[in-house]
Amino acid sequence: MKKCVFFDRDGIINKSPGPGYVERWADFHLMPEIPGILKLVKNYGYEAVVVTNQRGVATGVMTLAALEEIHGNLQKQLDEDHHLALCDILYCVHGEGECECRKPKPGMLLEAAKRHNIDLKLSWMIGDNEKDVEAGRRAGCRTILVAAGKPVTKADYFVPDMKSLELLLRRVLEEGNAQSGKGKAGRGKE
Repeated sequence: MKKCVFFDRDGIINKSPGPGYVERWADFHLMPEIPGILKLVKNYGYEAVVVTNQRGVATGVMTLAALEEIHGNLQKQLDEDHHLALCDILYCVHGEGECECRKPKPGMLLEAAKRHNIDLKLSWMIGDNEKDVEAGRRAGCRTILVAAGKPVTKADYFVPDMKSLELLLRRVLEEGNAQSGKGKAGRGKE
């Protein structure tokens, strides 16, 4: 089975739009640390999957086609600019209480595990909201919250920013591989 690092989208993969939604590709701005973080994840033998709540489709603020265009362009940018690929992008377009996939429910993580033969106990969920942490915990993953200050959280770890996330991931993924008896996958430059 595969190991995976699950990433929330807004606030982790791309800059948060604040209280609104990223409604079009022109408003999507990749976090500068993400290419390095994805390379690190891949180097340690983990898949990378994005799991994101996108209620803006349910409320009519944006269309499903616009959401899929954003995700297609994200994959293209990662491939063309950084020679990286995400294993998958799963999204929930439902409103509160309408489904089993909307975080904090673990549906998207469970679906990804089924699709890609992922061992959730060996995997991580990274987000900037306690809903992300709860979804990861419910799925059986270890969790990291990226939030400024000293948040009250059930996450296994929290860090104040994306740069700190990269340092923490390097340590915990190395430790995870050492415990499972596997070294670093492909010791290329990072």
